[in-house]
Order: sequence, then C-alpha cells, then structure tokens
Amino acid sequence: MSKIEDFLTATEEQEIVSAIRMAEKNTSGEIRVHVEKSSKIDAFNRAMEVFHYLKMDNTKQQNGVLIYVAVEDKTFVIYGDKGINDVVEKGFWDETKDAIQAQFKKGNFKQGLIDGILKAGQALETNFPWIHNDTNELTNEISKG
Repeated sequence: MSKIEDFLTATEEQEIVSAIRMAEKNTSGEIRVHVEKSSKIDAFNRAMEVFHYLKMDNTKQQNGVLIYVAVEDKTFVIYGDKGINDVVEKGFWDETKDAIQAQFKKGNFKQGLIDGILKAGQALETNFPWIHNDTNELTNEISKG
C-alpha cells in the first residue's frame, strides 16, 4: 500500500465522517482523523504537530481528539488535548488504541478508525456533554498530508 488513497476508499471515508458526526452528536468535544503516507519524525511528535496545524488546540474546553495514521510506517497515534486527558480514566487511551489495532491487524482500517472514533466519542459525551448553543468548532472531514 503505497498511496494514502489506497488506505481508504471514498465510501469508507464518508462512513468515517458519519461516525465522527455520530460520536460528536452529544458532546462539545471534537474528533479528527488525519492520514498521511509517512512521518519523517516520531509519530507521537508528528501527531502533536498535526494537532496544532489543524487548530485542534483551539477548542474552548480543550477536548479535541486526533487519530493520526502514518500508512507506510504502519503506525497510528491517538492524541487528546489536556481537557480530555485530565478526565478520562487511566488506561482509556490504551483501550482505545487496542480497539483500533485489533481491526488494523485484520486489514479492517475503516472499522478500526470507526471503533476508535466511537470509543473516544463515548468518553467525550460522558465528560463534555452537549449543551444548548454548542457549535461544531472543527470540520469532520478526514485531513490528509
């Protein structure tokens, strides 16, 4: 798989965007997915760069979650902002990573992302429930690098 376009079909991308909308429906939190070919630096550091580049650190409650995927490197990172990191239970991100990884190992990339999105959405809904006048602060589209 040499192209990021081969990682997900257009239909799969739309299913992931729908999962993001569903996960964000009852929360003020924000979830984004970023896919790129590879990272020239450590994947965690690259995820942090992308998080800032996508302005995910500008949410009012610091409750953005990025799922970063470097396709050729066969790696991914779940990067949560301070607000969500401060309130999720210990081990939550490891459980979320395991859910994604279980599907990725089977080649089910779309389902892995959806599983991670929905799990993050549950934590966001619990800790940052939607309140009247909440607006979607960030696009739900998958970004690519």
